[in-house]
Amino acid sequence: MMKLIHKMPQSDEQKHLELIDHGWILLKEPKTFLLIIIVSIPLMIINTLICLGAIHIFSDITFQEFGIASVPFTITIDLGVILGIFLILVIHELIHLMFVPNFIKSRQTFIGLTIFGGFVYTEEEISKTRYIIITIAPFIILSILLPIILGLFGLLTTTLKFFILLNAASSSVDMFILFLLLSQVPKDSILKSNGMKTYWKSSRASETNA
Repeated sequence: MMKLIHKMPQSDEQKHLELIDHGWILLKEPKTFLLIIIVSIPLMIINTLICLGAIHIFSDITFQEFGIASVPFTITIDLGVILGIFLILVIHELIHLMFVPNFIKSRQTFIGLTIFGGFVYTEEEISKTRYIIITIAPFIILSILLPIILGLFGLLTTTLKFFILLNAASSSVDMFILFLLLSQVPKDSILKSNGMKTYWKSSRASETNA
């Protein structure tokens, strides 16, 4: 059954050697999460612009409505905003989780909760197509579909716009992972995680080995 954890599992070197020995190929990616965030900054800008486009279909969006009317400006953050930020980050991760195969019964899937938000981790073998869906689902649902649906009903408030844009910006790492998948992993492949390391193998090779 899925477990609750409070920190990201570390890579197991023995498991790494076993995976390589069984034909799994290590995905080439930055060595640290901080470096991943840094290289994802351009994608953060692109995500935000795409989200702004979705919002702008139904509603104007200006600096003034966020209290940024002049320079210098002040930003007031109350408890409600802090809780809202935490909630949107948790919802973001729960959407990832819902697309993990058999996530409720899986013994290899974990949901992590920290003071900074949440994360989802699974060691299940997942097809490339499903992995892509898991990766981009929160951005598509919360920062493209949600503003369109809210806009249709006239419910796009300033507060909701803020949280929708926040989700778009925080999805930049997901978009970077998408780039890695599209550029390195062949179409008919499966993926597997070992801590911060991700591996892929052709599904045909897996069938042959079986």
